Amino acid sequence: MSPAKVQSPQEKASADEQSESTATLAEIARAAGVSAPTVSKVLNGRADVAPGTRTRVEELLLLHGYRRRRGSTAQSQLIDLVFHELDSSWAMEVVRGVENVAREEGLSLVLSESAGRLTPGQTWVDGVLARRPVGVILVLSDLTAAQRAQLTSRNIPFAVVDPAGDPGDDVPSVGTTNWQGGLAATRHLTGLGHRRIGVISGPSRMMCSRARVDGYRAAMETAGLPVDPDLIREGEFSHEDGYTAALELLRLPEPPTAVFAGNDLQALGVYEAARELGLRIPEDLSVVGFDDLPLTRWIGPPLTTVRQPLIEMAETAARLVLDLGRGRQPATTRVDLATNLVVRSSTAEPSH
Repeated sequence: MSPAKVQSPQEKASADEQSESTATLAEIARAAGVSAPTVSKVLNGRADVAPGTRTRVEELLLLHGYRRRRGSTAQSQLIDLVFHELDSSWAMEVVRGVENVAREEGLSLVLSESAGRLTPGQTWVDGVLARRPVGVILVLSDLTAAQRAQLTSRNIPFAVVDPAGDPGDDVPSVGTTNWQGGLAATRHLTGLGHRRIGVISGPSRMMCSRARVDGYRAAMETAGLPVDPDLIREGEFSHEDGYTAALELLRLPEPPTAVFAGNDLQALGVYEAARELGLRIPEDLSVVGFDDLPLTRWIGPPLTTVRQPLIEMAETAARLVLDLGRGRQPATTRVDLATNLVVRSSTAEPSH
């Protein structure tokens, strides 16, 4: 009679974990009225599962708190980076930051765009589950609770850069001090003697837009100046919307002597509107932007702007997801990096 094999504590723990996961998987399959291989397809992000079946299985996976065992499937050496819009200098700065970390770690990037939607669609999620990246970084985007559960159940860590809304305490995020940036930009203009200061906001659905305008309001009130609703405009973070909003402001019976634009692209639109109306910058109109994109140093005149550390924000988010994927718990998963005002030649004392 051959002696019984004695399991090491590590082997026993592994076997118990596998048994528990297998039992849970079978339980989910029975509850969903499908086979275990179908549940496995959903877990692995396979496309050949009917949408209704996928939703039912995902809900049960979430209900049971099912998580794949670490190491049970091979991860690809990829970081998934998804933008709501990719066609901008702003996005390229973020790409550069994530790429810096990926290069150090021997990883590659997969870039996606959600066509202007702040929440990516299910097709994107399915692609991520099939690729099994080491981490996911979302920029100015968010995930639904179901999408978060899908990534969590596969041990795919994720973080949000410059979240569009409040991501919640349980979602790792990296942002910047938008309120402080709006305050510094407006305080610079009031310090020069401007009293009628226009502001062009980004879309109000984005938290960063609201925070920058709140900083503007605080600076105006601190300076003892009224906040005139006629001097506040909203638009997308684009050159075109900056141009349109600036024309409206500069054609008012009492136009502003300075404009704080929600980002540098909007500020370029303000430059174009000023030229069209025969206004000189900064002699007739002072302009402040937000972001400090590389191009702001080379336009005429060079733009005074609030520096948002985009590359550092992206690097921080990349290191955050890699740490989470390696089982390291960071001291904090809610990071806000500092902004600072960069004064150039687009601002001066008002001429009248």
